[in-house]
Amino acid sequence: AIDPHGMQQPSPEPLAGEECLEIGQMWVHLRICRTCGHVGCCDSSIGKHATAHFHQTGHAVMQSFQSGEDWGWCYVDEKMLGPFPPARK
Repeated sequence: AIDPHGMQQPSPEPLAGEECLEIGQMWVHLRICRTCGHVGCCDSSIGKHATAHFHQTGHAVMQSFQSGEDWGWCYVDEKMLGPFPPARK
């Protein structure tokens, strides 16, 4: 499904959650913002930085940043999206 909330193929920032690295926190899985390429940890992680990024910026669409995964999520519509080209090979 295509989502109208500012999606594009992002150029990722780091290959890890930047906020987690800064504070020495581990993550479970990573998500990448389809608007700006911010990489944050998932809601199963302590920091929940991908969701925090949505609340701070309004960037509504994220994609799994796990190797080979092609699904995404729209925070506004609360629905799964994809398939997308995998963000990481």
